[in-house]
Amino acid sequence: MDKVRKKMGRQLPEIQVFLNDLPGNDFNTIFKSLPKFQKDLQKTMGAGAESCFVTGVPGSFYGRLFPSKSLHFVHSSYSLQWLSQVPQGLESNKGNIYMASSSPPSVLKAYYEQFQRDFSMFLRCRSEELLEGGGTVLTFLGRRSEDPSSKECCYIWELLAVALNDMVSEGLIAEEKMDSFNIPQYTPSPAEVKCEVEKEGSFIINRLEVSEVNWNAYHGEFCPSDAHKDGGYNVAKLMRAVAEPLLVSHFGDGIIEEVFSRYKNIVADRMTREKTEFVNVTVSMTKRG
Repeated sequence: MDKVRKKMGRQLPEIQVFLNDLPGNDFNTIFKSLPKFQKDLQKTMGAGAESCFVTGVPGSFYGRLFPSKSLHFVHSSYSLQWLSQVPQGLESNKGNIYMASSSPPSVLKAYYEQFQRDFSMFLRCRSEELLEGGGTVLTFLGRRSEDPSSKECCYIWELLAVALNDMVSEGLIAEEKMDSFNIPQYTPSPAEVKCEVEKEGSFIINRLEVSEVNWNAYHGEFCPSDAHKDGGYNVAKLMRAVAEPLLVSHFGDGIIEEVFSRYKNIVADRMTREKTEFVNVTVSMTKRG
């Protein structure tokens, strides 16, 4: 079949895939999974799988990563809600670790302005790297509401703050340590994403959609073990993978087991009494000609 295609001048295209992450993160797990990925790809594409090449690119996506006009397509999934840094001016956010219903307006403003700076920089850098007409699909953790402190985006962090504050009240964590800890994340609304894209001006929005997914990944599915049936366990495990490096760097590793043991119980209790979902905001765009 390949010989026929070559004779007809229709060779399979060669695809170069670049995987990006911060230099401090470990690429080895991804690289170890590539042989299985190539094998699965070969089952689907046959000989075409040999034309797919994968490379790791360390660096922050809030700066340039690739040569000018070298990419056809950019995809980001569950990354752009992470900010380049904790916003400045959060001293008044005492007792919270993220935006919350009790956060003063100055805190919400500081988070939003950091998101604006970061997302604008991301769009500008990817615009330089994409060919004209190149495509982009971005998925954020976000929210439907225009309230940046709404439960749909902040609740899961508020529950972690409950566990930490309980440990403060018991003398296990210093209060000043708690008050100086904040999560570098912003979960935008569709309107905020649209506003920044239009303001930056390099892309045309094709589609902008919102979807939901249950906190518990095994919700409504067959569970292979009792552990997977435990929603609190599943969510705490997910959040530990996300939050543990941040907590360790600020509080040290001595509190981790206790924090997530408490967090698991708090989350499990709330999940039995409330509807708990993550909100995704997905935007598909084309670079302007």
